[in-house]
Amino acid sequence: MEVTEKQLLVFQLKCKGSDYLKRFNSALIFLIPLVLIVVLYFFLPLIYMLISSFTTNKNVSFENYLSIFTSKFLLLSFWNSIKLSFISAIVALIAALLGVYAMYSYSEAARERILVIINLTSNFSGIPLAFAFIILLGNSGFLTIIMNKMGWDLSFSIYSWSGLVLIYIYFQLPLAVMLLYPIYYGIQQNLKDAATLLKASPFTFWRRIGVPIILPSVAGTFAILFANAMGAYASAYALTGSSLNITAIRIGNLLSGDIFADPELASAIAVVLGSIMVTSMLLSEWLTKRTRKDLIRK
Repeated sequence: MEVTEKQLLVFQLKCKGSDYLKRFNSALIFLIPLVLIVVLYFFLPLIYMLISSFTTNKNVSFENYLSIFTSKFLLLSFWNSIKLSFISAIVALIAALLGVYAMYSYSEAARERILVIINLTSNFSGIPLAFAFIILLGNSGFLTIIMNKMGWDLSFSIYSWSGLVLIYIYFQLPLAVMLLYPIYYGIQQNLKDAATLLKASPFTFWRRIGVPIILPSVAGTFAILFANAMGAYASAYALTGSSLNITAIRIGNLLSGDIFADPELASAIAVVLGSIMVTSMLLSEWLTKRTRKDLIRK
């Protein structure tokens, strides 16, 4: 029986299709554990939190959200968290931008060593970080005792608002450096040389070329730092307990029943907190695109 060219082509397509399905099925098998983890540890808690936030005494209502927006105490906790996150993110971002720019004056081997150290410090956060600051700058801390013996009277308390800001900046800074390190690769030397040949000043180069290149990464990093600080809990609680009114501590107290347990209200606060974080990231992205277009037009 003679096999036509058309039949041979159909047979080859069927073989390729079966091979593709086999590869797809094998890849799907490896994806199952990841999908299960995402569903069990992200989507299910998120769905439960959303349902719980609209529940009061097993009845569906908006009472939890009304309690949030009519309580000066809870609104103040949101304002304190936003202020703390904004200050720590801005300071860490500026310090990281200057630090990363300075790192490029060193050799690649030196930069890699610095990155290893920064990567190690980025994992040092939470309760161990708060404990380390207490040992150094607490009421009986190592540096506090030394400074008192030298006659330096510090009007600074690690357990105060300024102490909390200091800790937040500390654990934000390594993350900012790791995120911003690649941005200067986009500003290649040939761009600087071309701008110099065209008699552009350094200010003009950064305004017309440098800033539009790095701005999206800077804005994205700020949004990540802001969200990271908004959700931080362990360091703040280990350092100050419940003495400072920030949102993450309020959620923890409502869940653990420090005064009285109210997990439904805690869920509603968490939803509002998440909404603020998502809104800040979307706003940052929109402002970045608009600012970049304006800079390019100029």
